[in-house]
Amino acid sequence: MDLLNTYLIYLIPVFGLIGIIAMAIKAAWVTKQDAGDGDMVQLAGYIADGAMAFLRAEWKVLSYFVVIAGLLLAYSGTTVATSSPVIAISFVVGAFLSAFAGFLGMRIATKANVRTTQAARTSLAQALKVSFTGGTVMGLGVAGLAVIGLGSLFIVFYTIYVKNTGGDVNGDAMAKALDVLAGFSLGAESIALFARVGGGIYTKAADVGADLVGKVEAGIPEDDVRNPATIADNVGDNVGDVAGMGADLFGSYVATMLATMVLGREIVSHDKFGGIAPVLLPMVIAGLGIVFSLIGAAFVKIKNETDSVQKALNFGNWASIVLTAIATYFVIQWMLPEDSFHMVRDEDVNHVVKAGALVFTKNGVYMAIIVGLVVGTLMSVITEYYTAMGKRPVLSIIRQSSTGHATNIIGGLAVGMESTVAPILVLAAGIYWSYHFAGLYGVAIAAAGMMATTAMQLAIDAFGPIADNAGGIAEMSRLPEEVRHRTDNLDAVGNTTAATGKGFAIASAALTSLALFAAFVGVAGIEHIDIYKADVLAGLFVGGMIPFIFSALCISAVGRAAMAMVEEVRRQFREIPGIMEYTGKPEYEKCVAISTKASIREMVAPGLIALITPLIIGFAFGAEVLGGLLAGVTVSGVLMGIFQSNAGGAWDNAKKSFEKGCMINGEMHYKKSEPHKASVTGDTVGDPFKDTSGPSMNILIKLMSIVSLVIAPHLNMHVQKIAAVNHSVQKEIRVQAAISPIIKVVKKG
Repeated sequence: MDLLNTYLIYLIPVFGLIGIIAMAIKAAWVTKQDAGDGDMVQLAGYIADGAMAFLRAEWKVLSYFVVIAGLLLAYSGTTVATSSPVIAISFVVGAFLSAFAGFLGMRIATKANVRTTQAARTSLAQALKVSFTGGTVMGLGVAGLAVIGLGSLFIVFYTIYVKNTGGDVNGDAMAKALDVLAGFSLGAESIALFARVGGGIYTKAADVGADLVGKVEAGIPEDDVRNPATIADNVGDNVGDVAGMGADLFGSYVATMLATMVLGREIVSHDKFGGIAPVLLPMVIAGLGIVFSLIGAAFVKIKNETDSVQKALNFGNWASIVLTAIATYFVIQWMLPEDSFHMVRDEDVNHVVKAGALVFTKNGVYMAIIVGLVVGTLMSVITEYYTAMGKRPVLSIIRQSSTGHATNIIGGLAVGMESTVAPILVLAAGIYWSYHFAGLYGVAIAAAGMMATTAMQLAIDAFGPIADNAGGIAEMSRLPEEVRHRTDNLDAVGNTTAATGKGFAIASAALTSLALFAAFVGVAGIEHIDIYKADVLAGLFVGGMIPFIFSALCISAVGRAAMAMVEEVRRQFREIPGIMEYTGKPEYEKCVAISTKASIREMVAPGLIALITPLIIGFAFGAEVLGGLLAGVTVSGVLMGIFQSNAGGAWDNAKKSFEKGCMINGEMHYKKSEPHKASVTGDTVGDPFKDTSGPSMNILIKLMSIVSLVIAPHLNMHVQKIAAVNHSVQKEIRVQAAISPIIKVVKKG
């Protein structure tokens, strides 16, 4: 046991390696499956080529950003004692692994899609097995790379800055190690934002063009081979919902661990790991989560055509959560000390705990983790309720579709707004109770507990776009109706799992941002944020506005790109003879090019808002005003994220409900009916909500918090200078007050 205590820090990357090995085995299995006939393989090749073309174009632009940002970080690391130019290396590694995680997921998704289509020719069970295994590859790859990257860099920086110097684990030495490590999270989240926004613009521009011209005007399915935008639409599922989501959750996973580690550095812990158990704990939990996600994934299976795919996914998810909850108890009992502990900021100059300071125990830490798991589970359940077929919210949109396009949109907006109530109450309760059990560290470790099963959550989420692509290939290949029926079954569940995944992501982002916020306050050297001050209140309002302008830029970008796509699809229908008769071949590559160019061009402005705003506010107005900004953007961003993601998901499943037939006022309505056309309009409005601006909210609030945390040492230096000046002025005033009576006596004399 003593040997394990000594080398536990080196075992953390091993958990990540287990995930990567399991990923490779599952990827090999997927690749060996039958890919179908020549037409199917050709269509899948178009999709894969289009996805890679987008990634190459995106990476070219982002490489310039990474180099420039890395140089600036290297310079900034030389200006404060608690940082280092090495932060630039950390940043580049984080950016590379984030992009690589997205690439791995997209590559397996473009292989699994056509194999899922072929599997659907035999049974629903086999189609689920192929599509979910493809999603599992994505989940294990993201989680494995995150744990390997963060764990390995922490070992290096801890050895260099703490062990080799004999530094204090609660002091500046560990602060320097974690500040340099924060560059890894900054790189990951920066790439995640651009990948999510760029991918979201790409996929929705193609989707809107395919829907409006193909479905509404031409009366053909969006995935019909005659639709020129259909390849771009299927490419978009991969670059947005797979590569974008992979980079997104990679960044969330890393940011959650980092926030907990930064706050763990402030905990005075007399443990068997040299006082760093609170820092190691989130990485150990994440590593174990990979193993339990792998076990949970083994339970996702069905036997019959009538079995519920949703129940199978839920069972695997619950298994991973329960196993994590059980194992975490024993890990905490082993790692954390028997006696109570507190944060360094709660000590006075003599290292005595201040009266009224929050003191907590390892059982309190465990209860905070349970709170995080409960919050994550409830968020998924609530999101499923508001977006799933057959539930009251979606049924209400279906009913309102019978009276036209406007009432459908009104119904969807109302559902989205209503859907913010329960999640916010759950989040508020989670914040309150996690803080009650273990203070600010409890809030952070609750988020870490929630994110522990990220591999499983992402497997469930990535399965959706794979199934969506499989349905598209089935439609384009004109396979029998039973094949499309099976892929539609998977796709409908995938829409719900995508929505629940976004709800899970925004919940984790809220807790993570609060933890990063607390870490920022400590590192920046400010004791409190006073909203009675006019400048802080102004910062709060500006922060609340940021998610709105960010969403506006994303939605406008989709609108502009979609207009170009609509015009191109109309041109092809008009000018290329024989498309509708299957004798003419659409020019798919032109639609792919429109989405690629538009997404790369339009992703820049939203990304710069997230990166530059904290820099301007922090250096121009100070740390306290920046704190107000972060509070505003976090609250507003969480609300906007939930509203947009749920409204879009509900609209989408309302539209899909008509494919099976909907009973409205005693009359059945199917595809091409007037209510169905209204639902297509609602789904088109909801597309950028649920796949572009909505899911980008969680990256926005985390990225702004991480940028603030990285510049916090620079702001702290400014705060200390002001404090020194104020102290000097106050000292001079006291001296003058003391000698003024003497001067008066001398003058009288």
